[in-house]
Amino acid sequence: MIKSMTGFGRGEASLPAKKITVEIRSLNSKQLDLSVRMPSAYRQLEFDIRSVVQRTLQRGKVDLNVAVESSTVEGVGTINREIFRSYLQQSVDALSFSGIDADYDALVPAILRMPGVISSETETLSDEERDALMSAVDEALRNIDAFRRQEGDILIKDLLERVDKIEAYKAEVEPYEKMRRDTIRNRIRENLAQLPVEVDDNRLEQEMIFYIEKLDITEEKVRLSNHCRYFREVAASEQGAGRKLGFIAQEMGREINTLGSKANESNMQILVVKMKDELEKIKEQVLNIL
Repeated sequence: MIKSMTGFGRGEASLPAKKITVEIRSLNSKQLDLSVRMPSAYRQLEFDIRSVVQRTLQRGKVDLNVAVESSTVEGVGTINREIFRSYLQQSVDALSFSGIDADYDALVPAILRMPGVISSETETLSDEERDALMSAVDEALRNIDAFRRQEGDILIKDLLERVDKIEAYKAEVEPYEKMRRDTIRNRIRENLAQLPVEVDDNRLEQEMIFYIEKLDITEEKVRLSNHCRYFREVAASEQGAGRKLGFIAQEMGREINTLGSKANESNMQILVVKMKDELEKIKEQVLNIL
């Protein structure tokens, strides 16, 4: 099953006095790059959350955000006087240095919102709240995984269509191969006919065969067909196939480049350019595959 690394998932859990919401967004990345934002009361569960996310998503630039809505006042916070006094003194000194009179009516509420000024030691999680948070995380992961599967289906359909186009362009090359051989033979004979020398036809034929064989593209076409077939097999049967599909696309590029260097014929070169265009689009899309 092919999955995209791009996705979004949301999960919710409700408690009598709280609603916990978990949102997960992901983009493509070579490794798992996980950023977690959550209330300080839940930090003790960060390791568990990271483990679950890593096991499910595997790769991608992932942002996980936990938000809590409370319908009741959970207790009286404690003001840390030393931290409050320090913030207040620094603020007054900074305003004085700038030539601004301190407005305590505005300054005090701002300081009370500074980190560490007010702490609530009712931050011990109950089992019920712990289970609710992990349930919301699991729901968000299920949703983002479903999103990734859906995006993966769209991606792989597009990729396989482009592989089909490359093989179709390869088939269009064949009629020009015989034409190219005849053109080369005729050009060589015409050029020799203009020279005041006698030509050994047997030796000439041997040299022309040797020269034309160096431009033969049969092996490149066979290898390109094998790479296209293998691309389809991997896409249909393997999970987490993004890297392998990228390697196969690189091998396809080698054969297409060799076709271009041996083409020596304008129509064939046009078809090679079309194959390269499809391959570049494949490489771009493969970067989004898990």
